[in-house]
Amino acid sequence: MKIYTKTGDKGTTALFGGTRVPKHHIRIESYGTVDELNSHLGLIRDQQIDVRYKEMLMLIQDKLFTIGAILATDPEKAILKSGKERLNIPKISEADIKKLEDEMDEMENALPPMTHFVLPGGHQTVSFCHIARCVCRRAERLASALNELEPFLPEALTYLNRLSDYLFVLARKLSKDLQAEEIKWIPQKES
Repeated sequence: MKIYTKTGDKGTTALFGGTRVPKHHIRIESYGTVDELNSHLGLIRDQQIDVRYKEMLMLIQDKLFTIGAILATDPEKAILKSGKERLNIPKISEADIKKLEDEMDEMENALPPMTHFVLPGGHQTVSFCHIARCVCRRAERLASALNELEPFLPEALTYLNRLSDYLFVLARKLSKDLQAEEIKWIPQKES
């Protein structure tokens, strides 16, 4: 299989199902941003962090590929003429969302309560986590806009929402694990 096909040289790309759309189409922006997020998660996973977080990030990366496939499928061509779904992959489930929530709950049990917003930073690994959180929020905004135009599996959108929360809690937990200072945002008074 060749990497280059030359079929996108005029600014279009094919969705699963064969429909061609402009490369700037909201559907392409959506799954492209999920792909960008997945790359940032790989960067976090490559850091010196607990193996449990690495394993969880790999699981999340797998789920993001599923979401990307969902977003890359033309809804009008999602079902084959035989009645079978075009995508032969597991769906995002309530159990996948619950896994994120359970992981957050466990991490939060080891953290002091939040009393202020937290400024991103303190350690390179923590910063990577905050960048991933922001990209996740962008992916969620784009997917939400796409969902208004062409609805898709609602659990996929919920998963992205919960994932950004997970990444925020992971950033806080990594700050603690790495003994990095967590800087509270305290608005300065005008002088």
